[in-house]
Amino acid sequence: MNVKAMNFKMEESDILDMKQMASVFNMTMTDIVKEAVREYIEKMRKDPYYRLTVNVQEASAEESEEILAEINGLSDDDMMIVSSKQFQG
Repeated sequence: MNVKAMNFKMEESDILDMKQMASVFNMTMTDIVKEAVREYIEKMRKDPYYRLTVNVQEASAEESEEILAEINGLSDDDMMIVSSKQFQG
């Protein structure tokens, strides 16, 4: 497995929390970050948006009709917003 280094910025309070966790659980800061990222990636892989779009380059007209039929069959309760995310592009 190839291992690569990354640099990123975090709030100082988060870093202090990580240092405390690392000390309590006898872990390195790197191990905490790697575990957190793994858990986040696993969570995001289960996200419906990701699952619907990850392998889709372009939908055919038939696929689009099928998707729209499914969406049109959803009730108001099915369409209720339970969370939101903002993407910067």
